[in-house]
Amino acid sequence: MLVAGSYATYALASRGMDPLLAGLLLMPVFFVIGLGLYQFYYLTFERRGSDQGLRGIAFFFGIAFIIEVLIILQFGVDQRSVTATYIGKAWRIGEMRIPFRLVVAFVIAAALTILLTLYLSRTFMGRAIRAVAQDQEALRLMGANPIRIKQWAFGIATAVLGIAGALLIIVAPVEPTLDRTYIGRTFCVVVMAGLGSMSGTLVAAIILGVAETIVLTLFGASWAPAISFAMLLGVLAVRPQGLFGRRS
Repeated sequence: MLVAGSYATYALASRGMDPLLAGLLLMPVFFVIGLGLYQFYYLTFERRGSDQGLRGIAFFFGIAFIIEVLIILQFGVDQRSVTATYIGKAWRIGEMRIPFRLVVAFVIAAALTILLTLYLSRTFMGRAIRAVAQDQEALRLMGANPIRIKQWAFGIATAVLGIAGALLIIVAPVEPTLDRTYIGRTFCVVVMAGLGSMSGTLVAAIILGVAETIVLTLFGASWAPAISFAMLLGVLAVRPQGLFGRRS
């Protein structure tokens, strides 16, 4: 869905719309798509047995590959990019250049992280989303439907991918198979931060991003992806719950 967001942004930007505005407009669309996907997953997989975890992995990987094929059929395999006033320009600080597109992506990602953190910690629905993975029966006693809570959470996650896809294509050109590149890094960031920690996810992403950049500069591109998993294993050896996760 991340690359789908990028290509949807490209489709709107090619008609003259600003990529960031396109990403914001795609968020409610992706939210509705997420609600529908989870409902379909629940009806066909989750409520049918105890092996729902394995079925869920198979289901969502299948959806990812179907989306990839649809993107290839519609846009081909060539890289796509967008244009905007903040793409191609940079701040100069001495000998260092900081591209505007990276600053824009970082600011939007940080703001989105703060908003999601506040939502998950200050609202009933947000606290219910955090609680649904711990004790669904207790959640039912509080008058909340765990299935609806999970569907809402999946809708929010999918909506975020709308703006995330826009940021991705702002930062660099995209291609249909780019999702595969980010699956491993996403896994490393989430597990290293600790499940359920929004602010920790941002910090872990920055740590891994800086580490990959250093390794890329010193040892070449082939070693960069390995550092993420090496750091993940090191963190889990010391803190199995992740850097910001709570002990169970």
